[in-house]
Parts: sequence; structure tokens; C-alpha cells
Amino acid sequence: MKASQTFVSTLKEAPADAEVVSHRLMVRAGMIKRLGAGIYSYMPLGLRVIRRVEAIIREEMNRAGAIELLMPVVQPAELWMETGRFQKMGPELLRVKDRHERDFIIQPTSEEVITDIARQELKSYKQLPRNFYHIQTKFRDERRPRFGLMRGREFTMKDAYSFDRDVESGLKSYQAMYRAYCAIFDRMGLTYRAVAADSGAIGGDASQEFQVIADTGEDAIVYCPTSDYAANIELAEALPLIAERAAARRSLEKTPTPGKATCEDVAQLLGIPLTATVKSLVLATDGADETGAVRKTTLWLLLVRGDHSLNEVKASKVPGLKAGYRFATAAEIEATFGCKPGYLGPIGTKKAVKVIADRTVAAMHDFVCGANEADFHFTGVNWGRDLPEPDLVADIRNVVAGDPSPDGRGVLAIQRGIEVGHVFLLGTKYSAAMNANYLDETGKPQPMVMGCYGIGVTRLLGAAIEQGHDERGIVWPDALAPFSVVVCPIGYERTPVVQEAADRLHAELAAAGVDVVLDDRGERPGAMFADWELIGVPQRVVVSERGLKAGTVEVQGRREATATATPLGEAAAFVKGRLKA
Repeated sequence: MKASQTFVSTLKEAPADAEVVSHRLMVRAGMIKRLGAGIYSYMPLGLRVIRRVEAIIREEMNRAGAIELLMPVVQPAELWMETGRFQKMGPELLRVKDRHERDFIIQPTSEEVITDIARQELKSYKQLPRNFYHIQTKFRDERRPRFGLMRGREFTMKDAYSFDRDVESGLKSYQAMYRAYCAIFDRMGLTYRAVAADSGAIGGDASQEFQVIADTGEDAIVYCPTSDYAANIELAEALPLIAERAAARRSLEKTPTPGKATCEDVAQLLGIPLTATVKSLVLATDGADETGAVRKTTLWLLLVRGDHSLNEVKASKVPGLKAGYRFATAAEIEATFGCKPGYLGPIGTKKAVKVIADRTVAAMHDFVCGANEADFHFTGVNWGRDLPEPDLVADIRNVVAGDPSPDGRGVLAIQRGIEVGHVFLLGTKYSAAMNANYLDETGKPQPMVMGCYGIGVTRLLGAAIEQGHDERGIVWPDALAPFSVVVCPIGYERTPVVQEAADRLHAELAAAGVDVVLDDRGERPGAMFADWELIGVPQRVVVSERGLKAGTVEVQGRREATATATPLGEAAAFVKGRLKA
């Protein structure tokens, strides 16, 4: 292809609303164009990258035995009402009505539609297992769309759904998809981690995220450098940092801490380590009393060490909080503790509260906590002596770097990542709700066990750029770049020998199946090179009159600082060898 046959439109400056590198570079490289908040047109160069991503995904999904179909973007609300998600999902679900005032949704995902297909088509155990996938437009009405394709409202996603007889068979389908995902991201040349994850609102049992490693990633990935342990921070287990509670050495004292409302300030005032303090957080649950007639609110006091932070996903799994919780209001806190936040603690509350202590806090002794009175904290606090043992001990904190790994094979490290894929074993959540049953060998109906597997196709572009870029522009992995090679002739229109050599080299590479572009736009060398460095083409071949006099062209990889002089007759083979490597 010649550059004049496609559309190259680069910018020197990024738009003011571009917050991250990938957004800035994709706009500058002319790959995307903003239409509205979180909605982009994919320009020709950007679409070429998307098509490369899709091709790799299709090949590996097909190899894994999945079958491609295509489900609609617009879905009838009745299906979502069967699972309750039409009512439960928040404003991210775009609800619309047709001319007959019938409810529809613009799909953010397709569990309901694929389950409807399965209950109509898969009647017998003999038809299982089965895995369907599609690559389709999705829409989620993000409150604050940002970061370009990383968190847009309209995006492209590959979602697949497996149907099995039982959990054992479902786990086999899950593992097949896990292996396919590893193959996909390996082929794309991305540095990634597969981490244990929480299933979130979609539900399910087994769950793993695929995270592309990038400093600008929104997610914190926890891993052990000396073992295979990896999880996102929401799920990473925090082991107790104190093996056994020591005996009390200090007496309980009410100590003045004027104006010191944080653990950090209290520790500094008292000249003690932050690890000797305990932080109090108050949650509330709402429900009916025993008669079911009166609204009843229960307050929960969650205790974590002063240098730790609460993990809300873990808290949501604690017995008593599973049905849903909220943070207590200021009025509720004052009525229960007798003071405002900043000086709260488990000793001497005005009303009874449920106390949940993190594992590490439960093993502490002689610690410092709020005294439920402004400007005062208790020092020398000990369980059993000064306050009852906690109602519940649970893992409710975020891990920190240096914590022991749950597998006992080292310590944890934390890095940032961008979620680009997620695999779930859903179980029967959707099949049971929608009566998607098959008949077993005895003729008895059984709910199908489902799996769900998603890849953010367009998000992958942003993730790859966040991982690969420099001061000149995008550094694509070879497998994703819009073109593998660009031939840059200097003086193409005015120098026949350059034009003839560039055309011949371009034709030779194209005939060999190389995705090559010839820049015939007549740009100055500096502007031409800058464009293709910004766009991120992996290999550049410069054809110049001076080089041809010596019988050579210059080949330079996007990651290389200098070019390699290569005989013109060997240039095509040399470039092909580089691409294979």
C-alpha cells in the first residue's frame, strides 16, 4: 500500500482533554477522533490495529474450539428482567424505548442473550460442552469517561460464553479459555500477568484477570517475585503480620491528643510507630427487625492497623455485610460513639456496635485507638483486659508491598496494570434464572453451568501504547502495528532512481506477504520520519540517492537508536528476517 492510498493525518500537539499517554498519542497519530464524551471514530490507521487484534483473537478462539456468532447491540429489556439486572444495574446500563414504548437496552454485555439462545438450542447433554463468542460493540454509560479508549462509553469487546453439564466440565472449558487468552496476549507481544480476581457484579466462582503491566494502570496487581502467586489488590489475601498476641506490658491510659485526628498525627505526637495505632471505620447495614415491620440499622466498627487501609471488596464478603453496607452518617456516628470521626474506638461506645478486627489488629497488644472523645486517645489498649475480644476476626485490609505471600514462598510486590481480559466461571447464575436447562442421561432437566470470557479489543490499543511508547511516539509490538514496515524514499517524486528502487522494494515486500506501506507523499525527511515514529511502525527502510550510490538502504527498528546500512538487493530478506525474529 502507498501512503497516498490511505489516510495519514498526524498532529503536533495533543488535545487538552487527553489525560494519559495512549490517549494523547492515538489522537496525535490520527488513529482516533473524538465524536462525543467517551465516543470515538476509529480512523483508518487505528482500524488497522483493531483488525490485527481481532484476527489474533479469532484464530486462538477458533483453535480453542469456540464458535463465532454475532449478537445484536440492541437487546429487549425482557431478557434482562428475567435475571433482575434491568432493575439492579445502575445508570451505566443505557435504557431506551422504541416507538411502541417497549423497553430495550444498549448492550454492555450479552449473558442474557446468549443464555436465551442456549435454552432454545441446547436441549440435550449430547450437545454439551459448547462455547460461543462474538466481537461486538458495547456501550456503558460511564459517569466520567476518560483516558481515551481506556475508559470510553462505546467500545469493542470479544465476549465468549461456555455451556457445560457440571462444574467439573465447566472448569475444563474455563482452563481452555485461560490457555487461549495466554496464547492471545503472548502473540500480541504484551507483558502481562494473569491474576486471581473478584467476580464483581457479573457473579461467578473462579475468576482471573489479565493485566497488561503499565505504570499508568488503574489497577494494583499483587504478586510474589519468587513464586507464581498473583492477584489483584481486591482479592489478594493479607496474612496476619503478628504470629501471636504478646502479653500486656502497659496500663490503659486516656491520653490527650489535641487536634490530632489521624493515626499518622497521633503516632508523631506520641513518638510511637504508626504500626502501634489502630484505625476505626464505621459501616452501617439496614434491615427490618424480627417482626419485619420496623427498619433496623446496625453499625459495624471495622479496625485496621494505622498503616493499613480497608479493602471494601473483602468487607463486602464478611458475614453480616454480604447483603450490602454503606458508610455510616455523621449523625449515626455521633449518636453511637458520642463524638465525631477522628477519635473513634471500640472502648466505651454509647450504643452497642459489632466489632470486626483485621487479622493483624486481633493479634496486637498495647495499641493506641480513639477514646470516643475529641482530642483524646487510649494508649496501652489490650484485648480481653480493656475490651472484649472482637465479634469477628477477618481479612479486611489491602496488602502492602513486603507482606508475606499467601503461598509461603516469599514476600509480595505491587505493580500497576490495565485489565484487558477477564475469565469467569459463572456457574448457574444465569441459566437458573432463565431456565436454561438440558436433559441428562436419565431425561432429568439440569441447569447448564456457564463460563464467561471477555477481552477489551479497543482497550488493548490503549494498554499496548501505555506499555510501549517513548518521546517520539508509539512503539507497537510487531503483531499489532498498523504496518510492519514503512519504506521512506527521500526525493521520491524528483529522483527517478529513488522512486524505482523504492517501488521495487515495496513490491518485493508486499509479494512476500509483508504488511508494508510506501510513503509517496513527498514530505521532507524530518517530517516523514517523525510521522512514522509517532505512528509506531516497527521497521523503517530509508531509500536515498546517496545510499543508492553506495548500493545500500538504511534499515532501522523503531526501538533502535541507529540505522543499519543494508545492500539494496538483500534489504527485503533482511527486513523479513527481523520481523520473524
